[in-house]
Amino acid sequence: MPGFSAILTAAGESTRMGQPKPLLPWCGVTLIEYQVANLLQAGIDEVIVVLGHQAEAILPHIEMLRASYVVNPDYKSGKTTSIKAGLGAVSLDADAIALLAVDQPRSADLIALVVHSHITKNSVITSPRYQGRGGHPVIFSATLRDEMESISEETEGLRAVFRAHEGEVDALHINDPQGRLDLNTYEDYEKARDTYAC
Repeated sequence: MPGFSAILTAAGESTRMGQPKPLLPWCGVTLIEYQVANLLQAGIDEVIVVLGHQAEAILPHIEMLRASYVVNPDYKSGKTTSIKAGLGAVSLDADAIALLAVDQPRSADLIALVVHSHITKNSVITSPRYQGRGGHPVIFSATLRDEMESISEETEGLRAVFRAHEGEVDALHINDPQGRLDLNTYEDYEKARDTYAC
């Protein structure tokens, strides 16, 4: 799938989790390793991992993987800073950019489904939906790169891009609840490990 990049944000402080989310065990590896491996297995050409909090502890877990990384020194200022840091490292040849957070574990099959839909429909934005609610990964055409680089916390981040292209969003309806899985707390994590046998 030529020209597909992904930004995997892993810069947060994991305050509600109580420990670094990227290093949590998940399906036999760390969560960060799982996410990178599945993005690549799904056909993503380039994975940019955005690090911040405890970057030095997380880095050894991605150095052996086929992924690049950047460190966001402003990670405490909000998620938009990490997205923009990742965008700065995305190849200029990218045709599309997928966004995923490290605490949103996704199977390679689910990622590939969203990627395939984006390609076949030549979408501007592909937003997976489960039971009518938005999920991840979200994929943006690289034609929106300038707009994405202009996001801020004050303008609600990528919601501003969604609003500007409301009529160009392909809502991909999926039947897999994993599309909305988000590990915010340790209780969320334990429940998800039981559900997905990880």
